[in-house]
Amino acid sequence: MIPFNKPPMTGNEEKYILESISSLKISGDGEFTKKCHQWFEDKLKCKKALLTTSCTHALEMTAILLDIQEGDEVIMPSYTFVSTANAFVLRGAKIVFIDIRPDTMNIDETKIEDAVTDKTKAIVPVHYAGVACEMDTIMDIAKRHNLFVVEDAAQGMMSSYKGKALGTIGHFGTFSFHETKNYTSAGEGGLLIINDDQFTERAEIIREKGTNRSQFFRGMVDKYSWVDIGSSYLMNDVSAAYLWGQLEKADEINSDRLRSWKFYHNGLNLLKDRGMIELPTIPKYCVHNAHMFYVKVQDLETRTRLLEHLKESDVLAVFHYVPLHSSIMGKKTCTFIGKDIFTTTESERLIRLPLFYNLLPIEIEKILNTIINFYKRM
Repeated sequence: MIPFNKPPMTGNEEKYILESISSLKISGDGEFTKKCHQWFEDKLKCKKALLTTSCTHALEMTAILLDIQEGDEVIMPSYTFVSTANAFVLRGAKIVFIDIRPDTMNIDETKIEDAVTDKTKAIVPVHYAGVACEMDTIMDIAKRHNLFVVEDAAQGMMSSYKGKALGTIGHFGTFSFHETKNYTSAGEGGLLIINDDQFTERAEIIREKGTNRSQFFRGMVDKYSWVDIGSSYLMNDVSAAYLWGQLEKADEINSDRLRSWKFYHNGLNLLKDRGMIELPTIPKYCVHNAHMFYVKVQDLETRTRLLEHLKESDVLAVFHYVPLHSSIMGKKTCTFIGKDIFTTTESERLIRLPLFYNLLPIEIEKILNTIINFYKRM
């Protein structure tokens, strides 16, 4: 069986984990955490980077930092993971969904302004598959309406928009190091990027259970105490050590995934040209990170049949999100503004193919031949 995903391993992860354990500082903000923070701040050119236990928690921190209150409205696409909405629902917000673009599966920036009301507090664009949303338009809308922008860049590490790293354009950026992502921190992990200085000090406090412990360790206060609300959002240093082993070889991992992505794209171009499938679109203003390779088939029935055909051929491919506005909680706590022209129909056509670091060319060839043979039979 060719799996859908294999967490990356570059060779030094075990070594660094043992170093972390031997250091006797395996809780949050140890030496490997500091190395990762510095790497992110240098590589992404961001003002502040804070490792968290998950992207979910990074998003929850932004909701606290923005002081989201009962009745506040937050605009986002329905085609996203549940954490994008949950983080703000937990604070009492009303989620306002709008339709997506069929080319990138990202939020349709031309529909955002129609969803803005006097209760709107923030816009949360989701960079699907590591391909950037149209951020110039989104930031312009936010500026004119005095709104905050939280980039859900869970899938976007090493991707950029017009030369700027994803996650560094809005007021905040959030990333995931879940085992399915390009870079992982031993299964789970996340990152909060802060691009607005007014939030930096409070972010450290919230992340440290509501205490000014970080300031204490820097010698800024003579003792630390409970000064704000917060929770335990710190990634442990053992997980950071695992992540550091991959950040050292981030460019190598990125190049390897891009090679696989291009192999898929070239191998499926003929089916695309014949109108049998659609392939991912990468706008000219984007540099993507090959987080995923997907194909869009004719309809839900074709998707079901192709997924079964791949499984019978020992290839594990999957579909992706079920739109949140059609879920039980989505119906209770959210609203969809405008027409759902593409969110549901496009989501029902999409299949994600296996893509991971060190995916072998012979494995990609098998997957390509399996898909081509499916359409030959049709």
